[in-house]
Amino acid sequence: MDVLAEVLRVSGARGALGVVLKAGGTWGLWLDPSPGAALHVVSRGTAWLHVPGRKPLEMRAGDAALLSPGTAHGIASGSSTTMGPCDRKATNQALADGSALHLGSTPAQTEVLVLRYEQDPEVRTPVLTSLVRPMHVTSRENAQLRKSVELLTAELAQPQIGTTAAVNSIVDLLLIQFVRVWLARHPEERTGSWLGAMRDPVVRDALACVHARPEHPWTTESLAAATAVSRTTLSRHFRSALGQTPGAYVTQWRMDLASVRLRDTDEPVESISGAVGYASPHAFSRAFRRARGVPPGEYRSRLRRHEEGAIRR
Repeated sequence: MDVLAEVLRVSGARGALGVVLKAGGTWGLWLDPSPGAALHVVSRGTAWLHVPGRKPLEMRAGDAALLSPGTAHGIASGSSTTMGPCDRKATNQALADGSALHLGSTPAQTEVLVLRYEQDPEVRTPVLTSLVRPMHVTSRENAQLRKSVELLTAELAQPQIGTTAAVNSIVDLLLIQFVRVWLARHPEERTGSWLGAMRDPVVRDALACVHARPEHPWTTESLAAATAVSRTTLSRHFRSALGQTPGAYVTQWRMDLASVRLRDTDEPVESISGAVGYASPHAFSRAFRRARGVPPGEYRSRLRRHEEGAIRR
């Protein structure tokens, strides 16, 4: 069971190309916090990444930086360049027609691919938020990342049939590659984060069981038996790696699965309750109310009303 792949699938942590920045001379762009993670890839020239409270970081061609959701930051031509706000009209136009966003003077010496990752708001299991600090990977230290950047740049330089699908797939691949680098590079940040838990073999094996069979009546004792450790050992590892008990994690993941199915399908509540491991709709409704604040039926109705209102607007 590839737990990371399963969580990314359910959480909808999918990437999308924002815009291609083409800049020359002196330029700077400040980006306000957004719900999604931001990934900047320098395909030509150099750019400086500015994050409040941190030293400006120079990025060269082939380098990439990933920032966790909600991180305000800027990119500029220098370490002390004044940055202006994003031109919403020009950005929206670039997003709409796929054109480049031009900054500074011409000709452009720098090109930056601005990508974004967003997680389904109905899913509470954190993945992207585990990346607590801006992460910079150079083209020299990761050959796989460099090849992905080169492939992405080539697709964008010569769009053809299937380019949109190819770009989206490459962007998703970049996220996986960043996660791998993060796990190898930041052992001190593993404790208490979902991604860090993947480095603990006891927790990783237990999560594989839960994600492979969420409908199974898991208990701490049965999970411990499935992973060949004692109940005390399993609980200790969960508290250290995730800051919660095995039972709390099982419930959290089941509620994530149920929330997505309530929103995206017309399945009866009775069917969903069994699919996520509850013996009766009543027990499921009680657990769901504790986790989400409202019963499953009301939760579904609220989401549907919100979607209908968004469509009318």
